Amino acid sequence: MNVAPKTLRHLSDLRDAGLAPVDKQAALEQVAARYAVAITPAIDALIDRTDPNDPIARQFVPDAAELQTTPEENADPIGDHAHSPVEGVVHRYPDRALLKLTPICAVYCRFCFRREMVGPAGMPLTAKQLDAAIAYIANHAEIWEVILTGGDPLVLSTRRLRQVVTRLAAIAHVKVIRVHTRVPVAEPARITPELVRALKATGKATYVVLHANHARELTGAAREACARFIDAGIPMLSQSVLLAGVNDDPQTLGDLMRTLVECRIKPYYLHHGDLAPGTSHLRTSIAAGQDLMRQLRGRLSGLCQPTYVLDIPGGHGKSPIGPNYLAEDGAHYRVEDFNGDLHCYPPPK
Repeated sequence: MNVAPKTLRHLSDLRDAGLAPVDKQAALEQVAARYAVAITPAIDALIDRTDPNDPIARQFVPDAAELQTTPEENADPIGDHAHSPVEGVVHRYPDRALLKLTPICAVYCRFCFRREMVGPAGMPLTAKQLDAAIAYIANHAEIWEVILTGGDPLVLSTRRLRQVVTRLAAIAHVKVIRVHTRVPVAEPARITPELVRALKATGKATYVVLHANHARELTGAAREACARFIDAGIPMLSQSVLLAGVNDDPQTLGDLMRTLVECRIKPYYLHHGDLAPGTSHLRTSIAAGQDLMRQLRGRLSGLCQPTYVLDIPGGHGKSPIGPNYLAEDGAHYRVEDFNGDLHCYPPPK
């Protein structure tokens, strides 16, 4: 009898799958005790076990380096708590708010900025907590957009998602519902026509933002899952994290952006790695990120250009930190083109 592949959730699962070397068992036990682990069959199938530096494994397989915390790292690196008026809501920007429906994910990324808050031990919002969160959104007319996040909202049942979307759609000033998810990559079969319908609301715009960091994540099944959203009239954007050893070279990053565009997904954000505990081995320097963005500019279609952003520690929001191509020079500006050549603007007479 064939046994269906299962999600790897325990160190014993990783060991049996050949993803936890015997000589690192003790350290990995400590990592798994502190940070959640889950690798779905779809992700496991992408891991190249012959490559000790496999970029997929680097994102999802626990690493002893996660036990090393640097002084600047913080359990709440982007300041969610400081902007959480009620449980489940983060209202940092005037016209939009996050609605964190669940702390559970299909897979757990080793660089997650909410790694101290997410995991299978957590519980989705209770009915009372959800009522309070919806009431907060309804009572703040400036909230134009609600972003469903977590955890990953698409791990919830279709029925629960439909209920949440219906309640948000009943709020007149909420015009946009945005869903942030890893599920189309991590568990593509979960994206059923019924789930797609559950996310649509009459008179409201729904967007789905996919988190993907390497072109190999966009498998045939993942592409089909994304196409179900897009063909149903739900536009898709992407957000990626710049990760050392995963996508921090121009070829790999460019391949990711082109693959996303080929899937009709517009690259939206490239996040600089947040100061989450135990993630320093995965963070690049800002200078390296800016150099990568320079190498994409002009060499890849404008459709392939994400905005490189830093989520300022302490809850001060995102700021673009890409390279600057403009400098003031007296009565003129000096503008750098994609070849690195400088030009005067307006041109001298």
